[in-house]
Amino acid sequence: MGHRTVPFQDFREFLDALRSHGELIDVDRPVALELEVAKALRKSASTAGPAIVFTDNGTAFPLVGGVYNSRAKALIAFGCDEDAAYDKIITGLGNRVPPTYVTDAPVHQNVVLGDDVDLAMLPVPKYSPDDGGPYITSGFVVSHDPETGIPDIGHYRCEIVDRKTMSMMAAPGHRFAKNMATAQRLGHKTFRGALVVGVDPMIAYACPIQTTDDTDDWEVVGGLRGEGVELVKCVTNDVSVPAHAEVVVEFEVDFTETVSEGPLGEYTGYYTPASAKPVVRPTAITHRDGAYFQALLTGRPTTENHILKLLPFEASFTHQMRQQFPTIERVSIPPSGGVFFRVVIAMRPRYAGEARSAILAAMGSNMRPKTVIVVDPDVDVHNSEEVEWALAFRTQPARDVIIVDDLPGGALDPTADESLPPDQRTGSALGIDATYPYGTVVKTVGDVCGPAVAEHGKEFVEVADVPGWRDYDFPELDGK
Repeated sequence: MGHRTVPFQDFREFLDALRSHGELIDVDRPVALELEVAKALRKSASTAGPAIVFTDNGTAFPLVGGVYNSRAKALIAFGCDEDAAYDKIITGLGNRVPPTYVTDAPVHQNVVLGDDVDLAMLPVPKYSPDDGGPYITSGFVVSHDPETGIPDIGHYRCEIVDRKTMSMMAAPGHRFAKNMATAQRLGHKTFRGALVVGVDPMIAYACPIQTTDDTDDWEVVGGLRGEGVELVKCVTNDVSVPAHAEVVVEFEVDFTETVSEGPLGEYTGYYTPASAKPVVRPTAITHRDGAYFQALLTGRPTTENHILKLLPFEASFTHQMRQQFPTIERVSIPPSGGVFFRVVIAMRPRYAGEARSAILAAMGSNMRPKTVIVVDPDVDVHNSEEVEWALAFRTQPARDVIIVDDLPGGALDPTADESLPPDQRTGSALGIDATYPYGTVVKTVGDVCGPAVAEHGKEFVEVADVPGWRDYDFPELDGK
C-alpha cells in the first residue's frame, strides 16, 4: 500500500474541510431545482465564491454544489499547492494502487429496490432553460468491458426522463460507449452499470483523466490517493462502487428501446441537440444515512464543470507530452476552450522545428484540441495577456501558423457537421509556434524573463522591463 496523499476518506470529510476554510455555506430557505439552483451556483462561481448546501430543495436530500468551482478548492482537495498537486497526479499515474473490496459499506445503509425505486426522490436540477429535463451532471458512471471485465469510470451526462427512466450520452471513443458497443456486438440486449454521486475528491479528479482501454481506473484512483479505494459490489449487478459514496443509482441499459436525450447546455457554451438514445432504467438506489446529493454546474465557460477538469487534464496531458518532449515546463488547458479545444504549452525547444513537432503531437493526442499554442518558458501559460503578447511579437503568421485538416473532431463541437454520426465527424486544427526562432539569444533586462530562452544563436532580442520591481519595498501597497 502506498503513502496516503490526501486526508479525505469520503465526500463528507471534504465538505467539512471546505467549511473550515470558509468555502461552504448553507442556504436554508426554499430554492427551486428548476433554474434557481443553477442561478445561485453561477453567481457564486463568478467570484470563485463558496460551495452551497441547499437544504430546502423539495426532497429529503440536501443538495450541494460548487465544491470544485475554484482552484483554491482544488488545492484544499489535494492538500497542497498547485505544483505539488500536478506532481501528485503525475506520480499517481505512474504508481497505481489496486482497490480493496468490502462487503459492508455506508452506501448500503439504505437500499431502495423494485417498485419503490423513484428517481423523483433525488434533487436533480435543471440548469439551462432549454435543457430537455433535469440532468445528473455530477455523477460518474462505472461500467465494465463485457469481454475483459476491466472497469471504467467517467463523467457521462444523465437525463431524468421520468420517475423510472433515464437517458445517457456517451460520445464515441469513450470507454463507456465502447463497453456498450461491445455488449451489443456480443448480442446482449441489455448492459448494466452504476451512477455514483458524492465521492472523495481524488475519485472526482481521476474521472476526467483519459486512460487506455486496458487500464483499471480504480488503480489510477488509488495512485492519486496513495492507497486503494474501498469498493463494494452493487446490489443488483456485478459492478463495484466506492463504499463511502453518498448515493448510487444502479441501472440497466435497454438496447431494444430508445428515448429522446437532450438538449443540454454543454461545456462548449452551446446546446447539444436532442437525439435518440437507449432507455436506461434504474434497478436500485442506495445511499448513506443523511446522504448529500451533488450538483455540478455546466454550460458556457467558466463553470464548475470546467474547473474540475483543469488540474487532471493539464497534469495528465503534460505527463503524456513529456514522454516525447521533456523540456515542456507547463501546460494550460483554459476553460474558455471548454477544457478540450485550446491548449497552451510552454517549452524550451532543443532543436529547430521541435515546437512544431509538439504542436502536431498535441493535435494527434486524445485531447483533440482545435487550437495549440506553444510559447517560451518565460510566458505564463495561465495568463492570457502574456500569451497574447507572445502571439503579437514572437510570431510571423506565414512562418509560424499551422493548419491541419481532416482530423477527428470533438463530439460536441457546435461547428461540426451534425448530419454525420459523431464518430465520422472531422475538422481542422490550428497551431501557432509563438516561441522565439530557434537560435535566437534573448538578453533579459530585469527579472521578467528569468534565464535566457536560448543560449546559442545569431541575434539578441532585448526584453524591456523595470528591473527589480517585483522585490521593490512599497509599504503603501502591501496587503492591498
